[in-house]
Amino acid sequence: MRVRAFGSLDMATTAGLDAKLTELRAADHDLIIVDLAGLDFMDSSGLRLLLNWDSSARRDGISIHLVAGPPTVQRVFEVTGTAGVFTFRHE
Repeated sequence: MRVRAFGSLDMATTAGLDAKLTELRAADHDLIIVDLAGLDFMDSSGLRLLLNWDSSARRDGISIHLVAGPPTVQRVFEVTGTAGVFTFRHE
């Protein structure tokens, strides 16, 4: 399953993505793709959400892949040293 994020992924919007990921996980999907290509901005709240989901998914045998976002979004992963934590798809 794939979920696409658009606009900003920040403190005001992470709850929406979290709810959608919870819904997909409850449906027993073993691979969830989070598409960040439609984002204009992501802050530490968005990064924290993705890190938490990646950690809990790995623990439960679920794979979460990310579709790389634009350079401004990818910079968050690079600056924080978390790019290597995630599996990125370049689509």
